[in-house]
Amino acid sequence: MILGMSTHAFTLLHVVISLVAIVTGLIVLFGMLGSQRMPGWTALFLATTVLTSVTGFLFPVKGFTPALGVGVVSLVILGIALISLYGKLLAGSWRWIYVAAAIAALWFNVLVLVVQAFMKVASLHALAPNGNEPPFIVAQAVAMLFFLVLGVIAAFKFRPGPALST
Repeated sequence: MILGMSTHAFTLLHVVISLVAIVTGLIVLFGMLGSQRMPGWTALFLATTVLTSVTGFLFPVKGFTPALGVGVVSLVILGIALISLYGKLLAGSWRWIYVAAAIAALWFNVLVLVVQAFMKVASLHALAPNGNEPPFIVAQAVAMLFFLVLGVIAAFKFRPGPALST
């Protein structure tokens, strides 16, 4: 039992939160490419990405695992994104720092998605049963290149103007 739920139910909740984080993150990324602030989508992306990392720590594990390491690094990156966006209001260099942090957090979500897909989807697992075979490495490299290229473009294009006072 985790938070009063069966491990299966909690895993399902964690996966749903993770998928929402990825979808909303992609929406935010493409918004950045159009220099759109998208405050609602951005808040949902950041909140679900934080929740993805936090819920990942609640699974019963023995010792420190690579998944926990990804969670720690992701939370640090998310802290930087949150400070850049809500604390520093994207002023000056905080704009591109936010873009880099937000896209890195999204990439971490996709990194875990690819790992889980190769572990859980039978046809993918058959291609890379150990997680170090060429199909797995190519999938990770393509994902990293995708986010790196779009991240650099977004860092130049995301200029949403001054924040509106509330």
